[in-house]
Amino acid sequence: MKQLSPKNYLSETARSIKPSGIRRFFDLANEMEGVISLGVGEPDFVTSWNICEAAYASMESGYTSYSANAGLLELRQEISAYLQQQFQLEYDAEKEIIVTTGASQAIDLAFRALVDPGDEVLIAEPGFVAYAPIVQLAGGIPVPVPTTADNHFKLTAEQLDSYVNEKTKLVLLCFPNNPTGATLKREELDKLAAVIRRHDLLVLSDEIYAELSYDQSHCSIAALPEMAERTVVISGFSKAFAMTGWRLGYLAGPASLLQAMLKIHQYTMMCAPTIAQHGALEALRNGREDVDKMVASYRRRRNYFVKASNRIGLPCHMPGGAFYAFPSIRDTGLTSEQFAEQLLQEERVAVVPGSVFGAGGEGHVRCSYAASMEALQTAIERIGRFVEKRL
Repeated sequence: MKQLSPKNYLSETARSIKPSGIRRFFDLANEMEGVISLGVGEPDFVTSWNICEAAYASMESGYTSYSANAGLLELRQEISAYLQQQFQLEYDAEKEIIVTTGASQAIDLAFRALVDPGDEVLIAEPGFVAYAPIVQLAGGIPVPVPTTADNHFKLTAEQLDSYVNEKTKLVLLCFPNNPTGATLKREELDKLAAVIRRHDLLVLSDEIYAELSYDQSHCSIAALPEMAERTVVISGFSKAFAMTGWRLGYLAGPASLLQAMLKIHQYTMMCAPTIAQHGALEALRNGREDVDKMVASYRRRRNYFVKASNRIGLPCHMPGGAFYAFPSIRDTGLTSEQFAEQLLQEERVAVVPGSVFGAGGEGHVRCSYAASMEALQTAIERIGRFVEKRL
């Protein structure tokens, strides 16, 4: 078949967006035998059986049609109660919550509804690889705000304030952070909130890892004074409830903003999968004990992996949340891309180069400790051999 020229037919935006660096290493690892993958950000737990049973039961009962565009009201009511109980956030289930097809769709909806061409969006980096491309797809300009290992990759009010200008419209926060695992305390969020209020900015707060906080309870910036009206919270069921393949997330925020997002959702997605929504109902009602067990397991793995990384010569701060370690590989003399490629080829361990998460990630690699303790121990042995040859 004759191939058309992409230059003639593809949009400039589509041509300019780079493929995901995470998926590239995941695909490489899948082509090789004996690989231990610390690359993909996915729980190694399977979805709890009671959640699966609830989904099966919904099908058997004939719940296979569309739900309301915003999602099952019953689920939105459960999400509202859950957010109030867990994070002291209050949202009207009928007007201030939208159930989405994964948190990724929630991010896309928010940017499409809030960003005009030329608007600047401040993004703390290193940050999730999808943020900047989605801002670009909405016509906005992603502006990285670099954080550093010296401060455990925390975003400070001074850093944020220095990047605000007349084009800045929105600040994207992701804490606990992917890829660094960084978290923010209430007093740190208070200082960020003061900057945001002073400049009259909006906030998109990606809190998909909120439940995976190990050393302190998660605090949402939306819970701070005068912040609920200017914050859209994004979360979902993938990480805490081990439901990545169910593709279910949600938006929570002011009705005036969410109604615009709902219009876009109506035309592009109709509604989130109904069967998955019934599973999510069970997760919220009876899944907390399983979440606590997973969090306890991740905490043990985190402690082991970070201490072991430091022992073998890869300096690593103790992440406060998510399930990622972000060790420095600078002492090896390799770039993060070289380190990841050579480690995969020589020792069959897959990690993600820090550079794919923004320029501030160079000199580090992301290692997911959402793997069995046995796999982590073997991975550390292999990484240790690899590093020893280069130090």
